Amino acid sequence: MSTRGPVVLIGLPGAGKSKVGRLLADRLGIAHIDTDALIVERAGRPIADIFATDGECAFRALETEAVAAALRAEGVVSLGGGAAQTPAVRELLSGHTVIYIDAPHDELVRRTASKTHRPLLARDPSGTLARLRAEREPHYRAVATIIVESGPGPVEDVVSAIAQELEHS
Repeated sequence: MSTRGPVVLIGLPGAGKSKVGRLLADRLGIAHIDTDALIVERAGRPIADIFATDGECAFRALETEAVAAALRAEGVVSLGGGAAQTPAVRELLSGHTVIYIDAPHDELVRRTASKTHRPLLARDPSGTLARLRAEREPHYRAVATIIVESGPGPVEDVVSAIAQELEHS
């Protein structure tokens, strides 16, 4: 299988963008780039600290720069859950293969409720995820070229579904 340009993964927290991204990149024999990790590396501090100290606008500017850099590479790119809300990021995604990993609400809650690295979801994971879906899903669907469902099954099933879609696109 050959892919040209990056393959971009988007979706809500808990959809599996990072894990699927690593496994898909291994399967395709290409690099994996996680834009959240790229931001942390470039800024030299955690995302939560950037939000708390500099605010969301500053974070989104760093995120847009990270997305632009990642899209110049050949590989699988996992975006942060809110990246597609930014108009400049949506513009950058135009013309690329963008895969929206969609998961049912209850599955997202199950995957994220006990995770301590997601402070946004700490108090009310179900309510927060419902709000995030309402805010973000229109943007995901606007930029997605492929939509893949992710349920309670093995992550390898999602990777296989994406690989199959890429073969047919």
